[in-house]
Amino acid sequence: MTSALRRAAVFFALPITLLAIWWFASAGSTDFLMPPLAKILEVFPETWSRHRLTHDVAPSLIRLAVGFAGALLIGIGAGVVIGSSRVVRLFAEPVLEFLRAIPPPALVPIFILVAGIDNVMKVLVIISGCVWPIVLNTVEGVRGADPVLAETCRSYRIGEMLRLRMFVLRSASPQIVTGARQALSIGIILMVISEMKAASEGLGFTIREFQTGYQFPQMWSGVLLLGLIGVVLSLLFRVAENRVLVWYHGQRAAARVSR
Repeated sequence: MTSALRRAAVFFALPITLLAIWWFASAGSTDFLMPPLAKILEVFPETWSRHRLTHDVAPSLIRLAVGFAGALLIGIGAGVVIGSSRVVRLFAEPVLEFLRAIPPPALVPIFILVAGIDNVMKVLVIISGCVWPIVLNTVEGVRGADPVLAETCRSYRIGEMLRLRMFVLRSASPQIVTGARQALSIGIILMVISEMKAASEGLGFTIREFQTGYQFPQMWSGVLLLGLIGVVLSLLFRVAENRVLVWYHGQRAAARVSR
């Protein structure tokens, strides 16, 4: 068995096991709220037809992408500024802790008042939750940069933009990626929550419509679809991470060989 097949087997072993347990545990279920997995899979193709994928799932993913990208820009920018200056960090820390403690779902009514019920509100909800893991990890990554290399940059009078791009962001990139991975999971949750209130389309809206209409097999199929979306996005993120951190993984591999 090749290494790729071995990794794939390990990756899918637990999900397949859990699905098998769900299948057999629910096989004889007569509970209206908890239908058998066989019934959920039966209605899945009809429920998530091309029309629904285009008019509900695609807009949700677009909002998630825009919100996640906005959180990356704001989080990395703020994290670099805060992490680069002790004075700014001391000044901003109380405000950051205050804002971070507010659950993003609690901000939904405020965002509705400010931005209405359109896409802007939903994107703002996603940004409000995704930005914090990115900010905090970026701050720690910038603070943890090698002081010897920082002094070398100053000694050779390397320009600020080049220093930022080649030293600061590069040094902090492993922790920035860690924060972005956490933010992606939060973004999926907030994507659904933002669409359950004052919405007329989207994945969260559709799942809620199934629930209020007592279409529980269809509702559970939506939950299953959310899980599949999470898996696909995680795999895509891992591909992007490997490209961004190729130097870091190579460095760690070389360190292991040298031991």
